[in-house]
Amino acid sequence: MRIDLHTHTLVSDGTDTPTQLVRKAAKAGLDVIGLTDHDTFDGLREAKLAAQDVGVEVLAGMEFSTEKDGVSVHVVAYGCDPHDEELLNELARVRVGRSDRVPGMVARLTELGMPLTVDDVLAQASGTSLGRPHIADAMVARGYVASRDDAFRHWLHEGGPAYVDRYSTELTRAIELIRRARGVAVLAHPWGRGRRADLPESYLTELAYEHRLDGVEVDHPDHDEQTRAELRAVASRLGLLTTGSSDHHGLGKTRNPLGAGLTPPEVYAEIVDRIRARGGRP
Repeated sequence: MRIDLHTHTLVSDGTDTPTQLVRKAAKAGLDVIGLTDHDTFDGLREAKLAAQDVGVEVLAGMEFSTEKDGVSVHVVAYGCDPHDEELLNELARVRVGRSDRVPGMVARLTELGMPLTVDDVLAQASGTSLGRPHIADAMVARGYVASRDDAFRHWLHEGGPAYVDRYSTELTRAIELIRRARGVAVLAHPWGRGRRADLPESYLTELAYEHRLDGVEVDHPDHDEQTRAELRAVASRLGLLTTGSSDHHGLGKTRNPLGAGLTPPEVYAEIVDRIRARGGRP
């Protein structure tokens, strides 16, 4: 059984429709995917309908944009009630924070000699979750950079020349909201992208014991083999689930093909069991 629990569609910052994603997953030999668009559940219905035709199971999910001490941290939420009012209100606030910074980033890029307009960015977005990847796509469309990766590497990364901060939910509150919505909370790629110092074992211990974190994403393209082994050992000591996934974004992340990271069937079964025990919606 091949299970990839972290994927994106153009509802947020991927390049596939939910239907296209599900069909690609089937061609890639996957049995289960977790659909985890940023800060929204909007693609789930279409994906579930498409999955009925190709025999792929879709685990309902969402990737929550959070922060700890001003540093961006992502939490993958599985099985939340998509109608939970408190969670939906917070996700709406996060999405507004994403869109509200677009004019500032566009202005900075213009000052840096790469003129863009907000309309240029909106032309690249198809869903409800607007973000930096759409600014990157607008830069590619104008010929300023060759790819999203180039845009992020040189201009849009945190602290970069065109970066503008935005609102994100505090990490422990996000975990609380996920649990209140009867879902399962897993830290996404916690030790990738230089984040290990921000999320050391001592803090993971606090999240596990005091805030009821369920798991950590271990087998992810941003983690090398040594990092995976060390993170897996920490998770074992703390009793945390360990997932694997590709973080697939279609053409948005060319080194993250579907199936690039896989979750063991027994871990997937435990996630589904926890969702059902909490009254969530797997």
